[in-house]
Amino acid sequence: MSSRAGGAAYLALAAVCLFWGTTYLGIRMALESFPPAVLIALRYFISGGILLIAARLRGAHLPRGRELRNTIISGIFVIGIGNGALSWAELLIPSGLASLIVTVSPFWFIIFEALVPGGAKPHGPTIVGMVVGFAGACILLMPGAGATSFHMETLIGFAILQLGCIAWCLGSIMQRRLKTEAHPIVSGAVQQLASSLAFVPLALAIPHGPIVIKARAVWAVAYLVVFGSIIGYSAYAYTIARLPVAIASIYPYVNSLVAVALGWLFYREHFGMREFLAMLVIFLGVGIVKWQSARAELNARLGAAA
Repeated sequence: MSSRAGGAAYLALAAVCLFWGTTYLGIRMALESFPPAVLIALRYFISGGILLIAARLRGAHLPRGRELRNTIISGIFVIGIGNGALSWAELLIPSGLASLIVTVSPFWFIIFEALVPGGAKPHGPTIVGMVVGFAGACILLMPGAGATSFHMETLIGFAILQLGCIAWCLGSIMQRRLKTEAHPIVSGAVQQLASSLAFVPLALAIPHGPIVIKARAVWAVAYLVVFGSIIGYSAYAYTIARLPVAIASIYPYVNSLVAVALGWLFYREHFGMREFLAMLVIFLGVGIVKWQSARAELNARLGAAA
């Protein structure tokens, strides 16, 4: 990787860290008018269509055949199931809490990387970090002073988000191993449009009340299209194709900090000592995993150079 390519990849990672942190609030606002399946279909149809038209006008290579099929499958896992799960979960739990739960997603990366052929196997410190991180997640799920119904909604939201994290990680690993001639941003455009079309039947089949259009929800969708999908997901597709998983997967750290701050600012979402303690424990666990992953990667490079 050239220094220029490396700089561009880290700039893309910074965009993911910032803009995706704001999308938790954007999703909550958009859900005030649009049901989750409708939101996914609408948001990614617009963003995917815009990106593909731009790619076509620039004469960019578009995936075909097996390349197209695998790009679509990975996109449905990452965007359709991953973001769809987040949208459904935010019907049950606050956006800031959802972002904290998603912070454990790097652990799923480690697990699935260890299971796929040729993937890195976790060492002792990595396993310790994962245990610490999941302990932080358990603190979030401990019954608080609130009502039992709220606690049950939290458990359900947590389960939905874990399904989304699993799908997101599987799709991302599939995407990294995909042999493609298409630029990562073009692949991301195909994935967005494919996910949108896959959610159209769900949007039509799942019953919901009448859609009441609110100006704030419409602006939220527009923000999600531009900064969450066109800029954010394109930056993510570029990052995941250019940087190691251990580095690329740090974005949930910053995302959660941004999401918690915005959730409190706009919706006065509760963030007490329990949530703060859970965040610190989760961050500690993920930090141990990152440290061990970086150390293993450095040792591998030194071994290859010897």
